[in-house]
Amino acid sequence: MPAIDDWHRLLDGQVAVVTGGGSGIGGAISRLFAEHGALVEVVEIDSERASLVVGDIKANGGTARAHLVDVRSDAGVEDLRSEVIGEHGRVDVLVNNVGDHRPLVRFEDSDTESWQAMYSINLEHLFRITRIFLGPMIDSGGGSIVNVHSVEGMRGFPGEPVYAAMKAAAAHFTTSLAAGYGRKGVRVNGIGPDLTQTPLVDYLAPGGPADAGDELWKSWAPVGRLGWPADQARVALFLASDLSSFVTGHNVPVDGGTLAGGGWFFSPGAGRFVNRPTGL
Repeated sequence: MPAIDDWHRLLDGQVAVVTGGGSGIGGAISRLFAEHGALVEVVEIDSERASLVVGDIKANGGTARAHLVDVRSDAGVEDLRSEVIGEHGRVDVLVNNVGDHRPLVRFEDSDTESWQAMYSINLEHLFRITRIFLGPMIDSGGGSIVNVHSVEGMRGFPGEPVYAAMKAAAAHFTTSLAAGYGRKGVRVNGIGPDLTQTPLVDYLAPGGPADAGDELWKSWAPVGRLGWPADQARVALFLASDLSSFVTGHNVPVDGGTLAGGGWFFSPGAGRFVNRPTGL
């Protein structure tokens, strides 16, 4: 474990792979890891997002490379492994950040196609990426895996039970993997975000929740404010670094307190489940 004086660069010289690392939560993680000395391998399906984050990191004196990969593809992930291990010979940190609530199909209207799409983007790639880098991580003496899923995998989510089931599976995969590989030097933890402003979930859009002013957030989130990608990134940094060297198998809700403070409830006025006062 580094001395306290060294904690300003918590990942100095470590190789960190961040999937979906070009924007939103993944982009914030990529940037913060680079600030702390990591050699960041940004995995993205969008070349613009990848170029932007890598450019930002380099402009600020950090080190990063972009890899255009669809994490749902076996061939793409195999190539990614070859590029990362070929360059560094190891991987120290893996952040599985890719996920999407789309296609948003109500369960009564869903079918095998929408289930498979949910599985591919929220769970299957987690198995694929983790398996491909787990061996090299063990061979190099261990490391840390951080899985970004959702608070909806940690509570009942009436809006999309299939999505919630995939996120719950990701959380339990995290716990089970940690139990199995801790003695081989690999720590595994998860993050369950909620109420966080990203391009995928735009709370700041005109007419959106944040548009109603700060008073709404005081009643919606126990901490009284909107969350930002940096809030998630700081927890990812803690879990990736030696600050959490005795922490494994846990799923941390990074949600402003929504899991602790309640969750979804049915509004007769709105005729649907809501989790914010505007839905009453």
